Amino acid sequence: MQLKIMPKKKRLPAGRVALILFLCQMISALEVPLDPKLLEDLVQPPTITQQSPKDYIIDPRENIVIQCEAKGKPPPSFSWTRNGTHFDIDKDPLVTMKPGSGTLTINIMNEGKAETYEGVYQCTARNERGAAISNNIVVRPSRSPLWTKEKLEPITLRNGQSLVLPCRPPLGLPPPIIFWMDNSFQRLPQSERVSQGLNGDLYFSNVLPEDTREDYICYARFNHTQTIQQKQPISVKVISAKPNRERPPTFLTPEGNTSNKEELRGNVLSLECIAEGLPTPVIYWIKEDGTLPTNRTFYRNFKKTLQIIQVSEADSGNYQCIAKNALGAIHHTISVTVKAAPYWILAPQNLVLSPGEDGTLICRANGNPKPRISWLSNGVPIEIAPDDPSRKIDGDTIIFSNVQERSSAVYQCNASNEYGYLLANAFVNVLAEPPRILTSANTLYQVIANRPALLDCAFFGSPLPTIEWFKGAKGSALRDDIYVLHENGTLEIPVAQKDSTGTYTCVARNKLGMAKNEVHLEIKDPTRIIKQPEYAVVQRGSTVSFECKVKHDHTLTLTITWLKDNGELPSDGRFTVDKDHLEVADVRDSDGGAYTCVANTTLDMVSASAVLSVVAPTPTPAPIYDVPNPPFDLELTDQLDKSVQLSWTPGDDNNSPIIEFIIEYEDAMHEAGLWHHQTKVSGMQTTAQLKLSPYVNYSFRVMAVNSLGRSLPSEPSEQYLTKAAEPDTNPTAVEGLGSEPDNLVITWKPLNGFESNGPGLQYKVSWRQKDGDDEWASVVVANVSKYIVSGTPTFVPYLIKVQALNDVGFAPEPAVVRGHSGEDLPMVAPGNVRVNVVNSTLAEVHWDPVPPKSIRGHLQGYRIYYWKAQEGSLKRNRRHIEKKILTFQDSKTHGMLPGLEPFSHYALNVRVVNGKGEGPASPDRVFNTPEGVPSAPSSLKIVNPTLDSLTLEWDPPSRPNGILTEYTLKYQPINSTHELGPLVDLKIPANKTRWTLKNLNFSTRYKFYFYAQTAAGSGSQITEEAVTTVDEAGILPPDVGAGKAMASRQVDIATQGWFIGLMCAVALLILILLIVCFIRRNKGGKYPVKEKEDAHADPEIQPMKEDDGTFGEYSDAEDHKPLKKGSRTPSDRTVKKEDSDDSLVDYGEGVNGQFNEDGSFIGQYSGKKEKEPAEGNESSEAPSPVNAMNSFV
Repeated sequence: MQLKIMPKKKRLPAGRVALILFLCQMISALEVPLDPKLLEDLVQPPTITQQSPKDYIIDPRENIVIQCEAKGKPPPSFSWTRNGTHFDIDKDPLVTMKPGSGTLTINIMNEGKAETYEGVYQCTARNERGAAISNNIVVRPSRSPLWTKEKLEPITLRNGQSLVLPCRPPLGLPPPIIFWMDNSFQRLPQSERVSQGLNGDLYFSNVLPEDTREDYICYARFNHTQTIQQKQPISVKVISAKPNRERPPTFLTPEGNTSNKEELRGNVLSLECIAEGLPTPVIYWIKEDGTLPTNRTFYRNFKKTLQIIQVSEADSGNYQCIAKNALGAIHHTISVTVKAAPYWILAPQNLVLSPGEDGTLICRANGNPKPRISWLSNGVPIEIAPDDPSRKIDGDTIIFSNVQERSSAVYQCNASNEYGYLLANAFVNVLAEPPRILTSANTLYQVIANRPALLDCAFFGSPLPTIEWFKGAKGSALRDDIYVLHENGTLEIPVAQKDSTGTYTCVARNKLGMAKNEVHLEIKDPTRIIKQPEYAVVQRGSTVSFECKVKHDHTLTLTITWLKDNGELPSDGRFTVDKDHLEVADVRDSDGGAYTCVANTTLDMVSASAVLSVVAPTPTPAPIYDVPNPPFDLELTDQLDKSVQLSWTPGDDNNSPIIEFIIEYEDAMHEAGLWHHQTKVSGMQTTAQLKLSPYVNYSFRVMAVNSLGRSLPSEPSEQYLTKAAEPDTNPTAVEGLGSEPDNLVITWKPLNGFESNGPGLQYKVSWRQKDGDDEWASVVVANVSKYIVSGTPTFVPYLIKVQALNDVGFAPEPAVVRGHSGEDLPMVAPGNVRVNVVNSTLAEVHWDPVPPKSIRGHLQGYRIYYWKAQEGSLKRNRRHIEKKILTFQDSKTHGMLPGLEPFSHYALNVRVVNGKGEGPASPDRVFNTPEGVPSAPSSLKIVNPTLDSLTLEWDPPSRPNGILTEYTLKYQPINSTHELGPLVDLKIPANKTRWTLKNLNFSTRYKFYFYAQTAAGSGSQITEEAVTTVDEAGILPPDVGAGKAMASRQVDIATQGWFIGLMCAVALLILILLIVCFIRRNKGGKYPVKEKEDAHADPEIQPMKEDDGTFGEYSDAEDHKPLKKGSRTPSDRTVKKEDSDDSLVDYGEGVNGQFNEDGSFIGQYSGKKEKEPAEGNESSEAPSPVNAMNSFV
């Protein structure tokens, strides 16, 4: 069984005594515990613990020390090879080996040369269990050669020309560090115009007269030998003539348009571009088809050098440097390839096995190119090493089965490619050991109640023992449901209670034996502060006392400590501590602050604090409490680029302690006179560390706050201008929309002055087609909020980004947003338009969608134009034809047309709509609506009443909605008690507009119901009332209140006695009826005839309602409401038809109504007309006695 560390189920808290495990950390060799008793009789193969680096460069002036340290049991012996052959150190008097170690010391300080001992060294540490080997250590002495002699001619050139001063340092080991200085050993100033390249040369993009000097000196510093070599001075003279004409950039290095760069994984990738030009070019860097890694990218040498640290294979690709000035820009592409020396995926780990167990050694590495894996056993290639039947080689894995003690050995894994190698030692140690418990017996653990308890049981054994815990003498094994059993043997009680107290036994077992150990656990009560110190406000010179009562476990020792402002109490006799009390006598202003009571036992600690505020003694009269006075003496210190320390002196708190200070700032450069909140701090502080933004001219002021309010602001501090930096953020609200079919308008919300971080705020606007392979096009614009790209294809998706920059540099890489170039009118009309007439007022239209490419914009929907056309002709007279419009949103391909007129001839067409407008119309499609029921006759008049006849005249319906087939006239008499007589039904031909009814009763009131009919059914009715005359005199004037036509008697009988008596009776009845009428009017009652109708409920004699074809009820003459449909006519005996036209207003809101997919109205239409108000309201006056009398004649 393989012994190895398993992950712990829970992390043990820091500060506990470290457990001694039988295994060491996985990053080093796997070890047996360092217990002295175990080390006496446990063997272990060698392990290399320290060695010199693979590439070991030595100082030739000092002794050579080649390290090789190893451990093992028994202690290993050491031997060396040099250049692949045995290195006999006994034969060389200058070479000695450190006792008990393999470290070599070669004494060359007195005699001998370092070059004599150059070579490849390898150390072997060996004992009876195997042999471990070190890396190949290549020893080379450092070299710092002199510059070759050369004659340097003075250089003369004109103002504005470019210049390269070569350095060409001597080749040293390791390579030297290059820098340029003058004869006074002062570094030459460098800038965007003048800079040193990676090869050490000094580059001038253009020279100025002040560049004239005779002491341009290149120095090479060899750090290993601490020597500096100097090149001969170079003389440069710049003629102060008129400068050369301005010119666009060209690269001084590298040459050409492209170059290649190869770097190893994990190294620093350095790319360089230096350009000349007038004015001085600025360098930008981008990575093609990718972005530069944000946390690993750095710009050096005024952005002429791009560095990426910890480079990996993902950083391979094409990098482009762009040099730009006012006259143009050029770019150079560097193709970067990242190779990799071998690196570990899984290094082999030491194995401790017991006889008969199985195990594996795994060695996995990666690199570019892929490394080759080879195995050695005890330093010998495994192919020629002694055979071991327990092992089997499978590529990068060695499989062990049924190992025996002779299987112990040290194995080496070598992973190598052309860029380097890795070598790892891992031993297989076959041991047979019974369990041993290393934790001291009868250890006492004390734990506070309700906290975790950890009981240790460090153990060792081979095979790996199993661990069990028991509580008490006869307890059963503890299980995972209550306890946590860690892989290192520790028992954890997550929440220890009082009943957890007792003796616990740890038992370790393997097949070779058993060991056990007892430990003891005690649970203690937690320490608690039962009375905390309280906040106090006292006057100067008085005494204050704080109390801190603590309850703790009586078996533990309690210590109470008092602190002031988290520090010790002042060593002053005024402070007295007595058990749980702190008393401060003769309180001073300096005594104010936070006082903390800390209660400690050996197992836990609790604390509580209170604040003491010292105020002035109460004067006579009583003190005035007010807001604080303003702070003063503001001072700025520790002035850094992005922070400053502000200090101040508080003003008088006016007898109310200051709670906090509020700090505000003013930016005199961008927003002079406007103060902003910076931060706030505790009232105990008089300093604050303030974070600053670049390129802001700061002034600060402070306000104090107490319980009564805020003080006036302090006087402003001195101004502090922070250095400029590149912007931290990019513009927001970036959008790309076209205003014309051939442009793209890019807009953004600009940065404000505070966000600019420096002068010269500009924006780099970049765009490219989303679905194309084009490179990003970009332009740098001034501090504006819009840029228009012209000449774009119509309605094409674009990727857009806007990056802020200033004179210092660029903001971080901006986010990419999507936009579209401008829309154009659609090119194609919808096809296959079909119309399905649903009924006489509703039709359903279907069409085929247009191809998406022909829309040339955002599809907003389809629009239907429809109008009434002349029968048999599609000619439209725009002055008379009312055109209506419905719009159906999105990609719907059908819709409903409501509000059509029955029996009409319609035409329509369909158009597609985008953000630019409408496309062409589809061919007109015509359809007819079927017949519907007609509207009511336009008017109905009763003329020429006689004793037994009435003549009716009418006008046909204004909207016949079809071909009239006939008229229906229904009438019935009304007696003096308002009861309705039998209903007579009469059919009248459709071509008539006048009809005379004969053989009627004289002096009788009749009610008429009149309506027209088509093949679709009966239309709305119109009603009228009239009275036959007593003689031939004619018709009385109408009753004003009810609009009734009444006939009057013309016989002069006023002088006859019977008539006088009759009139008296009638007058009495009238009086009674007037009273009833007024009561009825006030109650809003109805004619008694309605009650009669309700009682009889004969459908043949019910008046018709216009809405549902049934007869309506009478309304009171006193009802002051407009006439309803089917009510009596106004006093002029003419009934105006009510507007019953189907209107789009009934289907939607205004002109923008539309239909849902199910035909409900959500579309828009044009040509809406207002409904005519119903007429006849003029007759709703209150009744008079005369009218009442006439109604009874």
